[in-house]
Amino acid sequence: MTASTHAARVLLDGRSLTLHDVVRMARPPLEGVAATAALSPEAQLATERSVRLRDRLIEGRKPIYGVTTGFGDSVTNQISPERAAHLQRNLIRYHLNGTGPDTAADVVRATLLIRANALARGNSGIRPVVIDRLLDHLHADVLPRVPERGSLGASGDLVPLCYVASVLLGEGDVHYGKRLLPAAEAHREAGIEPLTLEAKEGLALINGTSFTTAFAVLAAHDATSIAHSAEIVTAFVSEALLGNASHFAAFLHEAKPHPGQVAVAAQVSRLIAGSGLSTTYEEILEGTDPLFDDYRRLEQRIQDHYSVRCAPHVIGVLHDTLGWVRQWLTTEINASTDNPLFSVDEERAHHGGNFYAGHVAQAMDSLKTATASVADLLDRQLALIVDPKFSRGLPANLVPPSLSGEAGLHHGFKGMQIAASAVTAEALKTAAPASVFSRSTEAHNQDKVSMGTIAARDARTVNELTSQVAAITLLAAAQAIDLRGPEQAAPWVRRVHALVRSHVPFTDGDRRMEGDIATVRELILDGSLARAAGYSSDKDTDAAAA
Repeated sequence: MTASTHAARVLLDGRSLTLHDVVRMARPPLEGVAATAALSPEAQLATERSVRLRDRLIEGRKPIYGVTTGFGDSVTNQISPERAAHLQRNLIRYHLNGTGPDTAADVVRATLLIRANALARGNSGIRPVVIDRLLDHLHADVLPRVPERGSLGASGDLVPLCYVASVLLGEGDVHYGKRLLPAAEAHREAGIEPLTLEAKEGLALINGTSFTTAFAVLAAHDATSIAHSAEIVTAFVSEALLGNASHFAAFLHEAKPHPGQVAVAAQVSRLIAGSGLSTTYEEILEGTDPLFDDYRRLEQRIQDHYSVRCAPHVIGVLHDTLGWVRQWLTTEINASTDNPLFSVDEERAHHGGNFYAGHVAQAMDSLKTATASVADLLDRQLALIVDPKFSRGLPANLVPPSLSGEAGLHHGFKGMQIAASAVTAEALKTAAPASVFSRSTEAHNQDKVSMGTIAARDARTVNELTSQVAAITLLAAAQAIDLRGPEQAAPWVRRVHALVRSHVPFTDGDRRMEGDIATVRELILDGSLARAAGYSSDKDTDAAAA
């Protein structure tokens, strides 16, 4: 059963949410019934017990950070129980200072779900109705307008999550359908009741990593599609260059058995099996005479360039990075990323730093580096197939021979190679780590921060750029296959080539091509390319972690 054809219900308990759950609810199907979420019965009881403990501690006039004290360097100022609820509203209001573009709808949906699950764990002293209200907005697609910039990734995503909390109170703006509306107006239309916060509830809503992690989960999902596309492009390029299929032999990669490297080599081997274009080391040897004098020139290289021969080693790094990134993100979306936390068994509040997004920051810095390296790989492959010095007989810039009489008038993929090089450079620049740029804020209370949100947003940007490079390189490689003769290509390559040609025509003269790039990029990200290449369905983005 899939979310696209049947209703699916996710029970939130703070412990068992999957990355697949997050992706399918963040990106609901265009047709069919979207998944829904609700508190599990166990989570309902756990949150109610936590609220009762919170109230007992407040009644006992215990100093609890952000509940009966001020925030940050105001922690030494204790506040009466009667003022505790008012403090929560002020906390939200003074953080409403985000900047930058509005956050994309899929990230906001993921944020709502991840925050609800974090609070469902039952450690945050927050009523079930607050969690229900987060889910009400998710189900009705009443999405808070959240500026992207303003979070340090500790003390949690304070600024962006305040925009979520503000909407729960009936304040601020929301995206509802295709309209930007005041939250109060959208609530009336959608039948959602605004909340009045109690003690600790404002802090519980904003003091966590949910916004950062929403970007990260979706970035990891998209990077998986990009990794598969890079394997497919490599198969095309190997075919276009009449390359040596022996570079992907199982023996080679099992001798250096990084799982990602082995898997990539196996996929490329599968994709080029049965080719009439690729060759093997043995076939190259057949054309040589063992009896020769001191020197001779081979007609064919026995080794292809690194960008083809070492593709499993480069793309494999991305796959293996994704493996542990998924594990870390699965832990993060099933964690109490709040402060303070209430231990019902111990009858006390614990003050700590679970809002710190260090693991997500490190994961995203690593992911964007691995992904940008793939962009560089594909850009180098593109440079080979458009340059007649290296392309083994292909025309310069893949201009069709029919136009050879108009040399200099048509330039084929020359401009595409320039664009890919520029986009690749931007991806490599954006891959610089964000986690090393910690800043000290709030009178040095937040004196070591994760920068996780910036790292995760950068990972999304690197994905966008790398998918553009993959699209350009695939378009060029498809053109090269046309020039070689598609009937000679491997069966799987022919299938993918047919998919591309069903959306984008052969380039038989200079024309605008930005639309071609966007079309093929969409085929990469929506999984169409991988399905055409015979990949099994990636139901769970966290499959490798399992």
